[in-house]
Parts: sequence; structure tokens; C-alpha cells
Amino acid sequence: MTNEAFSTWGSWVPGRKQIPLDNLPSDFARDQPLKAFMGWDGLFIHDTTVNLVDMARAYMEQARRESCGQCFPCRLGTEDMSAILKGICMGKGIPTDLDRLESLARLVMQTARCDIGQTAPRPLLDLLQYRRKDFLDVIQSKTPIPAGHYIAKVTAPCTNACPSHVNIPDYVEKIRIGRWDQALTTIRRDCILPGVIGRVCVRPCEFNCRRQRVDAGIAIRTLKRYAADMELASDRKPVRLPGPAKDKKVAIIGAGPAGLACAYNLGMRGYTSTIFEVLNEPGGMAAVGIPDYRLPRGILRGEAAQVEALGCEIRYGIRVGKDITLEDLKLQGYNAIFVGVGAHEASKMRCEGEDAGYRSFMTGVEFLRRVADGEQPITGKKIVVIGGGNVAMDCVRSARRLGFTDVNLLYRRTRAEMPADPVEITESEEEGVTFHYLVAPLRIIAEAGKVTGLECNRMTLGEPDASGRRRPVVMEGENFIIQCDAIVPAIGQTCVVDTVLPPEEVEITRWKTLVTDEITQGTNQPFIFGGGDCATGPSTLIAALAAGKKAARSIEQFLTSGRSVPEEGDYLERLIGQLGVFFPREKMPYSDSCAKLHPPVLEPDLRIKSFDEVEGGVAPSAAIKEASRCLRCYRIAMAAV
Repeated sequence: MTNEAFSTWGSWVPGRKQIPLDNLPSDFARDQPLKAFMGWDGLFIHDTTVNLVDMARAYMEQARRESCGQCFPCRLGTEDMSAILKGICMGKGIPTDLDRLESLARLVMQTARCDIGQTAPRPLLDLLQYRRKDFLDVIQSKTPIPAGHYIAKVTAPCTNACPSHVNIPDYVEKIRIGRWDQALTTIRRDCILPGVIGRVCVRPCEFNCRRQRVDAGIAIRTLKRYAADMELASDRKPVRLPGPAKDKKVAIIGAGPAGLACAYNLGMRGYTSTIFEVLNEPGGMAAVGIPDYRLPRGILRGEAAQVEALGCEIRYGIRVGKDITLEDLKLQGYNAIFVGVGAHEASKMRCEGEDAGYRSFMTGVEFLRRVADGEQPITGKKIVVIGGGNVAMDCVRSARRLGFTDVNLLYRRTRAEMPADPVEITESEEEGVTFHYLVAPLRIIAEAGKVTGLECNRMTLGEPDASGRRRPVVMEGENFIIQCDAIVPAIGQTCVVDTVLPPEEVEITRWKTLVTDEITQGTNQPFIFGGGDCATGPSTLIAALAAGKKAARSIEQFLTSGRSVPEEGDYLERLIGQLGVFFPREKMPYSDSCAKLHPPVLEPDLRIKSFDEVEGGVAPSAAIKEASRCLRCYRIAMAAV
């Protein structure tokens, strides 16, 4: 073997410069170095003791297993390449094998439909170009090579961007061939609320779809909803194969997405769990914080019922920390506890008068909760909502449906910095909401204890802050007053873990979130785990589902071995994330023009009259056509450790 560390990483993607070896990850896990890596963009090696010929064998064997077989040259080519490399490593190779390998690799890359075939041969071609002597040395020695230790995973730009790493190309492909039922099976391995997520996910997958580099990304969320809708329409029951029943039980605090995901995945492993929920229905903030026009309550309740069908009991109206304590749970025989409480409290505006108790002043969290309960929490004609996220969009759109005719949204930056879903912003504008940018609240004005107006500052944008967005700066002397009947701040939410678990029992941050391990979801107490908003602060539903899924695996580890530790696959996932799977400036080798699927929506003048669902489902023909746009951008990652 040539005693030289080297890299070809980044040399294959048009528009990207090759990345120097010093800039590539060198650590795999804590106190465990990364020796070498092979993947979709080439390879790099830090430790020269790694036998790259053997690693190429292992990598191509992984490619052979992952080849779906739909492309004839890919299926046979990966089999042949794997067999040739295996023969070389067994000491049975001949020099002409290398020419055969190179010919097969180029054939597979040129003819494969998906990126398994288009990218898997890349590191092999790099080795044949730059380290051919390594292969010839092995061939000439006629000595078998000991197999090394490698960790492999298959990912894709969309899959990597999804917090729960749903195998998106797989379920999209199953929809393409008309098997929505199989697509749902794939989805539920990593996302137990497909009908919910198919409606309200913030779609990080779509913003990392390589199809954007051609025309427009795949409508991944819409396709997920399509599969869930088809199951409902067919009246089929989900196929569940829970593991053998175990004799240990788990307490789960909170029936939001994180708690439901934890219970579901524990149930699939055979463990009984009990969820303690302060509300009177499942879903947490998804139930009382997302209006029915975006997420019909029946969809959420129906998918939560599938968790209960696995043996989970949900006890409603119980406030852990008050009605039942951590010590009570221990005495009742629960062997582990998962904390999945959401961010139910509103953040402060730091605006004069917000704590005065004025009538018609209400936080966005309370406003949406009361709307969800069927109330008209505040009345009037003109309302001001402060904020730029999805909660603020939900508030202004709900206000239109409650009869407010003059609905105003104030945001201290510009539309470009607004964190809300662009679709929500557009639909709010269509519904008649007036947006006021570069404006911040200063003082609430009231008469006889009731809101009558809001004094505001005009802002300008300064240098970027920690979020990367330009910091809003007050323009002195540019104050003005907006007359209004009601004010609803929706600038953020906070967690209150300290009211659920005693701070002396678990480690809690100054933001009142639970300190957890980013991989295992464990806390400083071996039997307590946490995830979702209570650990990260307010985040997304899919991130909460991912946390519950990961915690269930760690809880099983704890219940069977007394401890929970990350697995090698977890470290490889983190490594893949560091490398980055989606390259937004990639120059695609072809162009196309195929419009993205957009589901039907109610007309604005109709939708503001009720809380009926705004977005509709799509027909099978439309879903199949959209699924056919997928480029199947699979990538194989392999690490030598």
C-alpha cells in the first residue's frame, strides 16, 4: 500500500471545488478517529493503515445490495464489480480485472436511472486512477486481505435533511408504481403521523431536493399526505407487527408528537407505556396550536388512536408535577420515564403594558388554544398580531375566520427574513392580511382597561446577529401609533420543564429546557429521557417525532442493559450531516421542464368563512405523475473506523 493520506472529495460535483483533506472530518466518535470515508462524492483517507482495496470491496458489496434491479446494467454491473473485488481480496485477481472494473463502473454510471448506480462507482474510479498500484500489489502478492471494519448507510439529500431521516425516495418510488400501502409502511418506520406531517410539516426535505437544480423540487409533503389519505379512503387498517410483550413499563409525560412517537416505537418493541397528558385530547400543541383549517382535529385523533391500538394508555387531564409526581411514577413501578412536554408558554415582547392585564390583549398561544376549543376569545374589527413565524400566521388567519375585517401583522424585519412557511405568508396575504415590515411594538395603549392601540418603533436592519439574519435597529424619532381593538403577540414560546420535573432531580437549562444527549435523548438520570420542544426549545413536529423515535430505542437499551449509548450508525449519521449531502449550487448535467404538483386549495373568499381545511388531497394519477419526477438521489456512505 502507498503510505499517503489523500482525498478526492468534491472533485466529482460540477460547480464545486475539491475539498482539501484538512477541511474534512477526522473524528468519528468521541475518542475514536475517522480512518477513511467513501461516498457519493469520492473518498478521503486519514489513516494510511486502511486497506483501500478491501474498503472498495466492502463499498461495492453495499452498492450491490442497494441496487434495486430496475436498471439492468446497474444490477448486473454492481454484482460483477463486487465479485471481481472479492476475488482480488481473496488473492485470486488478475491484472485485466482492473480494466474490467473500470469499464463496468463507467457503464453503470452512464446507464443507471438512480444515484445508486450514478454515484456508487465514483470512489472505485478514483482509486483506479490514483491508487491503481495498490490493486496491482494485492493481485501480484496472491495473498488474501483480512476484512476491515466498516460502517455503511444509505441516505439522500431529502432524507438527510429530514430530522427523522424518512426514506423519502423509497416511498416516493412506491407511490410511482401505485403501491401507496407499501409507501405508508416505509413512512411509518420513521414518521408515525403521516396524515399530520403530510399536512403541516415545514418541509426541510423539499428545500434540499436536488430536483430544484433542474426545475422545481418534488412535492414530498403532498405525496406523504396522499398515501395517508388513500388509506383512509380505502378503510384499511395499518399493518402493525409489534414485538413480543415485555414485562417492563414506561411512563411518558405529554401526548404531543414526541410522546406519541416514543409510545408507538416502544409498542412496536413490545413495551407497555402510559402517557400522562394535561390536555383532554392527544397531540399537544399540534392539537391546540394548529387551527383546523390546516390540520383537521380528526386526522390527529385518528393517528393517535393507532398508538393506543399498540397497547398504550393515555390518561388525560393529569398535570405531572402537580397531580402526580416523579416519585409517584417510580412507586407505581415505571421502569423508565420519557418527558415530551411541549412549549406551552408564550415568550414576552418586553413591551410596556403587556403585563397590565388589559382586555383584548392575549398571547398567540392562548388565542389559538381558545380558538381550538371553539371560543371567540376576543372581538372587534381591527386586530394587530406581532410576529413572523407560523404561529403568527395561524393567528392572523384565524382572526379573519373569527370576523376581524382589518387584520394586521407586524414584523421587525423584512419578508426575506421571516421564518414562517412561504406558503402560509402567501395565503395570509390572499386572505386580506396587511403586513407591516420593519416595525416593533413599544407600548400598549388602553382606555378603561381595554386595548385601543399600539405605539410602535420603525426599524432598520443592521449587521447580522447570531441567527445569521440582519439585526433590527430602532430608528429614533420614528414612532407611530396603530389604533386597534385587539393585540395578539406571537413572537415565540417557552418551555416549563421545571414545573413538571424537580430541578434537583434533572439538569435544566436557564431557558427551562431539559438537558439531554443529542443522540440517546438521555438525561443525567439514567432512567429519564426527554425530547421534542422541552429539550430543544420550540421546533418542528417532525423533529419531535424523531426525538421520540430515538428515545424509544435508547429506553429499550436501558431496560435491557441498564444503560443507553449511541450506536455506530448514529455517529455515521452525524458524519453525513457534517459532509452535507445537498449542494445547492450543483450544476446538473441536464435540464427539464416539468411543473411541480400543487394541491388544490379553497378560494380565499370561501376559506375565510370557516375553519374547513384549506388544502385538498390529490388524485392517484397526479400523485403518480409527481412521484415520477423524483431523481432517486440515493447516496452510499461508508466509514472505516
